[in-house]
Amino acid sequence: MKTKKELKKEYGSMKFKIGVFQIKNIANNKIYIDRSVNLNKIWNRHQLELNYGMHRNLALQAEWNEFGESNFVFEILSEIKQADEQNTDYTKESKLLAKMFMKELQLFGKKGYN
Repeated sequence: MKTKKELKKEYGSMKFKIGVFQIKNIANNKIYIDRSVNLNKIWNRHQLELNYGMHRNLALQAEWNEFGESNFVFEILSEIKQADEQNTDYTKESKLLAKMFMKELQLFGKKGYN
């Protein structure tokens, strides 16, 4: 059996999907764009927050309540390939990538939730 220290080290060396995603309201095509250093888990967090009425984006929360979960889809827009070096700031890189998507798609006001 592995020690707690060994398990932590093993977890720390795991590579997760990093990048930008969207939550799209298929009823009105409005989009929420965000980023994560763990794309495998982020949708679960957003679903939990939305289902409990605690999402930080109030407009998205209001329309989730109005249209229901079945009218929203989660899609990964872009992944960042991880380098073998340990000192890359993926949080910063993913923030920049998300800003690029928001600027390009102009998802403000009636087009989006950002």
